[in-house]
Amino acid sequence: MQYIIAPMLDLQTFVIPNRTTMEEHTVVVGGGVCIGGDSTIEYGIIADGIATGEHVEIRGEVSARSEIYIDRWSEIFGAVHVDGDAHLGEFTKIHGKLVVSGDLDIGNHVSVEDGFEAKGWITIKNPISVIIFLYMYLSEMLRLGRGEEAEKMLEELFCDSLDEIDEQMMIVPAKSKITFSTIETDRPMRIGDGCRLQGNIRAESLSLGTDTTLFGGIVAGEVTVHEMSTIHGSINAKANVRIGKGSHVLGDVRARTINIHRSARVDGTMDAPRGIVIDEADDAPYDVDAGGESGTGSRDRGRSPDQSRDRERVMPEAGIASAKRKSQRTRLSRSSGSGRHNSGNKGRGSSGNNRGARGTRSGGARGRGSRSSRSGRQGA
Repeated sequence: MQYIIAPMLDLQTFVIPNRTTMEEHTVVVGGGVCIGGDSTIEYGIIADGIATGEHVEIRGEVSARSEIYIDRWSEIFGAVHVDGDAHLGEFTKIHGKLVVSGDLDIGNHVSVEDGFEAKGWITIKNPISVIIFLYMYLSEMLRLGRGEEAEKMLEELFCDSLDEIDEQMMIVPAKSKITFSTIETDRPMRIGDGCRLQGNIRAESLSLGTDTTLFGGIVAGEVTVHEMSTIHGSINAKANVRIGKGSHVLGDVRARTINIHRSARVDGTMDAPRGIVIDEADDAPYDVDAGGESGTGSRDRGRSPDQSRDRERVMPEAGIASAKRKSQRTRLSRSSGSGRHNSGNKGRGSSGNNRGARGTRSGGARGRGSRSSRSGRQGA
């Protein structure tokens, strides 16, 4: 029943479960797949159970290890193989052959170009609307005085908590897209462990699991990359980015704040106007709030401002190839020119030959190496 009702819900999060892989033209999922209405999938799908909402396009072959439910006005550009029962809504189109090992319920005006086979019963009818079915079911439960049971069922169906959803279920919210170049949604996205995915991700926010490989870049509001994952692209976040232990980003990272483990690697530049925090501990948490004006996470609470700034400047020798900072303070602290001076030698560089070297502030005095020779002549 969950495969029939789930596509009609307003799914809130794009979920790619553990060990999902994108092969040449197929997405392989260990559990079931629920696809919201008006979504487009350019890949084929192999999963346990498959259910779609209305107006869904799947531009490849579909194989279900149990049952399949395709809602009205949906279109599949390939063959469909079902090991269990199949339910096809009105005006569904299949541009290939339909093979069903169980029973087949087929609505009016369904088109199957290469014919169909079913080992069980074949029923041609107009399937009842899922919403009407749900309404009738709940009405009967209330009539029998089982209101608590009906309320519990509604909480399970419409709860937004991901902990109550099968962890092996792939959930594609309405109006989402999975193409050969992008994985796109206007909702939050959660990707499980051990996945191998292809395409640039566009989402409201992203949580990338452990030991997952993504061949593409990321654009999201907030991004969390857990341990030992690899991203073959850049990360662009409006808010915060967290990169876990042993992870590798083969591109640039741009965000408001960046929280990165000391063992992580970034091959490109890191640009964070509000600060870069290096996590030194092996068990550093990655659910901390990295926001705030200081640009440091909750692990910096209790530190003095100078300690926090020193922490931000620490770059792991083997962890980060290069980092670009916008802060003038950081650029000055890295300057190694010989134009340094003491407060008693205003305007004088340590050597009159260091023209153009910009001196750093010491004791509240500022000097410019390019004017040191002129000052020396005036003093003479």
